[in-house]
Amino acid sequence: MTQAQILTQALIFDVDGTLAETEDCHRRAFNQTFAEFGLKWQWDPPLYGALLKVSGGKERMRAFWHRHPHAVPADALDELIAGMHRRKTEIYTQWVASGAVALRPGIARLIAEARAAGLRLAIATTTTRANVMALMAGTGLNPAWFETMACSDDAPVKKPAPLVYALVLSRLGLAAPLCLAIEDSSNGVRAAQAAGIPVVMSPSAFTQGDNPAGAKAVWPDFGGVSLAMLVG
Repeated sequence: MTQAQILTQALIFDVDGTLAETEDCHRRAFNQTFAEFGLKWQWDPPLYGALLKVSGGKERMRAFWHRHPHAVPADALDELIAGMHRRKTEIYTQWVASGAVALRPGIARLIAEARAAGLRLAIATTTTRANVMALMAGTGLNPAWFETMACSDDAPVKKPAPLVYALVLSRLGLAAPLCLAIEDSSNGVRAAQAAGIPVVMSPSAFTQGDNPAGAKAVWPDFGGVSLAMLVG
């Protein structure tokens, strides 16, 4: 076992795009919500891929509104976004809790290997806790396996800001170099880096073009990645 393996005490997982390819499910939930609210907004995959540069669903809707400010009066925007985000969460959580998405290749095995090796597990995500719990219900992950989950409910300043990672470090009581972050996007890599945490990256379907600068390793998926490779 290498020195890096000895030092790594915790794995910190991002969720959307990292644990599972959830983003197209998010996209379709947004589109259904827009239709229910009478908006002619439709986010196709290329547009949604561009909007993912903005972390957080509410923030993404606000960024899109700035491109189409005449669709909704500015003084009604906050209330509308809050209402649409609640409805979008309802739609999305129903879908993923029923098994609409699967874990990405290698994720279940890596989590099992990490637990067997005595590594601590945590979540650091810009999505809501409701979304995380629904995904776990639909994929068979046990929330009890993760010592802490820091979500957008806890850290409103989203990635690439390091707030969510700093919160996880504080809850774990570990120094940043003793952890390893697992991400799919440049925003996530930058957030982990800013918190001082070593990070590896596996781009998702929507983050294939992201800059991996700062990641100590990049893989297309984790199907052929062992725990020793991950933390080595």
